[in-house]
Amino acid sequence: MAYLTTAPRGTKDILPGETPKWQYLEKTLLQTAELFGFREIRIPTFEHTELFNRSVGDTTDVVQKEMYTFQDKGDRSVTLRPEGTAGVARAALENGLLGDALPVKLSYNITCFRYEKPGSGRFREFHQFGVELYGADSPAADSELLALACECFQVLGLQNVVLEINSLGCRECRKRYTDALLRYFSQYRGQLCSTCLERLDKNPLRVLDCKSPQDKEIAAGAPSILDYLCGDCQEHFREVQQRLSAAGIPFRVEPTIVRGLDYYTRTVFEMVHTAPDGERMVCGGGGRYGGLIQELGGPNLEGIGFAMGLERILKIMEDEGCDFPPEQTCDVYLASMGRAAGVKAFQLANLLRSEGFSAQCDLMGRSVKAQMKYANKLGAKYVIVLGDDELQKGEALLKSMRTGATSPIPLGDGFSDAVYEEIMKNAYADLEEVAGQLGLDHHHHGEG
Repeated sequence: MAYLTTAPRGTKDILPGETPKWQYLEKTLLQTAELFGFREIRIPTFEHTELFNRSVGDTTDVVQKEMYTFQDKGDRSVTLRPEGTAGVARAALENGLLGDALPVKLSYNITCFRYEKPGSGRFREFHQFGVELYGADSPAADSELLALACECFQVLGLQNVVLEINSLGCRECRKRYTDALLRYFSQYRGQLCSTCLERLDKNPLRVLDCKSPQDKEIAAGAPSILDYLCGDCQEHFREVQQRLSAAGIPFRVEPTIVRGLDYYTRTVFEMVHTAPDGERMVCGGGGRYGGLIQELGGPNLEGIGFAMGLERILKIMEDEGCDFPPEQTCDVYLASMGRAAGVKAFQLANLLRSEGFSAQCDLMGRSVKAQMKYANKLGAKYVIVLGDDELQKGEALLKSMRTGATSPIPLGDGFSDAVYEEIMKNAYADLEEVAGQLGLDHHHHGEG
């Protein structure tokens, strides 16, 4: 017996019944970003490993534990991208995009790969939507990016998502804060988990991100980064909040947000969803990264961006009963009897497709009865049955699968026009029926 290969752990097949939701989500996010001036960029799935070591940071869990890294056939170390920011920055720098008029605004839909324990909304291969903005160091840029993140969730109809913001300050602020954290957590070396002990010596900020209940309790008493911001960073963060308030965008200052990657400076944020049972899920986040472009060999240019996990967003949308567009179904199914009718059905199906209709015909040699069952399973709105009599008369009946009503359709010239007219006539009748059920007069809906 042949062995059936299964999908690797932490990956997921997206089946035809699910893809319309994905297409809607991806398209909606890209279109929303376009309203803010962001243009889509597409980057390679893998990069030279050095890119992520230099940008993401070798003290992060992503680089130390989670990257899919391997030697290619040229004995070069390459890595499947664990996130999008580094690859987009490399592409913008390499292709001269940063020499254009600033700011440069880019958006993307990508797959990412991290070797971590799969869980609720967490996969080893996952999908992200993200944006990056280069060249603007003002609080206005931070505010616009945060407004875009909030607008994305608003457009999708998501409820119970809160914007939480923090500031990590500049390098000087961060150095003072890191020293303060090191002094604080050193008192608890005997109580911290082994991972946090390792983080403490390399990057004390990462201890604040630990999920261990005991370590979280210790971290709750740690100093706040907001007490270590210099005057410029305080003013920057203050103006970000002022702009958000002026635009009526709700937010909450959360000093414990540090994000998981080393390149962040000043503004960082997360979009957090709270379920009715109180469970919190981070479904997006990002922040400002001064120095990243310079680290990659480019000019000293500021950047800011965010990414959203599409698997998590889809799960929340489904849990909250958000609206999705209706799934595309077959407009017209052409059932045929005999070889000549089958050829004619094939010809007419192609004609309808060229006019923008979704049309199908028999490919299995089924009986007409079986074809009708199949058309019903497809959700076909209309059926045309073709046999010798119809071919001889040059005319067939278009049957509405909803009402059973039939209309004569010429099989020669004017075929697609006749189909279109009948479909539109039925659509208008459906509208009249709905209006009647709602107690509205469709012809005079603006009166009274």
